[in-house]
Amino acid sequence: MSVTKDKVVQFHYNLTDADNSVEETTRGGSPMAYLHGHDNMISGLEQAMEGKAVGDTFSVTLEPKDAYGEFLPDCEQRIPVKHLQGAKKWRPGMVGTVHTEQGLRQVKVVKVGKFMVTVDNNHPLAGKTLTFDIEIVDIRDASAEEVSHGHAHGDGGHHH
Repeated sequence: MSVTKDKVVQFHYNLTDADNSVEETTRGGSPMAYLHGHDNMISGLEQAMEGKAVGDTFSVTLEPKDAYGEFLPDCEQRIPVKHLQGAKKWRPGMVGTVHTEQGLRQVKVVKVGKFMVTVDNNHPLAGKTLTFDIEIVDIRDASAEEVSHGHAHGDGGHHH
């Protein structure tokens, strides 16, 4: 079975930046799962997965436009600190999560006040050239429910 539309793909990855610093990894933990062909993955990585099979290992280097986008200057916003999730006490440089109309979004804390916090809305990896080292560990047909919801369920996927 190969990676095509409406397949649930589980994979391990190491994500490194241009300096070869590891930014993220699933090694030592559960693999990530996603529903292929439903825009659940950054575009460049989803394109690189197309046609791969269980056991395939490969590397792909993505420019910012194919990963988390270009870094946008002046992309700061003040929000109530109560809307920022991920820690009890915030300091500049920390990354938190906020709910938006488009779903959860990671933001970087710039300045903290008593009731308001200034955040940078760029993704923490925006503007970076990234290399993904991938190992495909499982591929299966998506259930009708997963296709209708537009995402994978179960281990490594979305939980309702």
